Amino acid sequence: MSALDQIRETIETNDVVLFMKGNKMMPQCGFSSRVAGILNYMGIEYADVNVLADAEIRQGIKDFSDWPTIPQLYVKGEFVGGCDIITEMTLSGELDTLLESSGVAFDKEKAEQIRAANG
Repeated sequence: MSALDQIRETIETNDVVLFMKGNKMMPQCGFSSRVAGILNYMGIEYADVNVLADAEIRQGIKDFSDWPTIPQLYVKGEFVGGCDIITEMTLSGELDTLLESSGVAFDKEKAEQIRAANG
């Protein structure tokens, strides 16, 4: 199976996927750590893919999304964005709206705490 096929299958079989450096319990870059921290804090169930473990996946996800940086978040098969976009969406409440409309469970109170702490 090619890297692009693996990426496509991962995105199609998981409601939320984070392609990141490291994993959700031990991110290996600040940007990946920020996005994983948001998802973890909000109690979102997600698959994490460590791009450092496979050079083909690391390049393949950039080609797949036509987005040059890692991390990359996918919700219900759709590319949402990287660290800056996810941070902005979290602070604006846009991420809540996306998750709700996609049927993805999350802790709304925790999302509000993030906004209150950064407001």
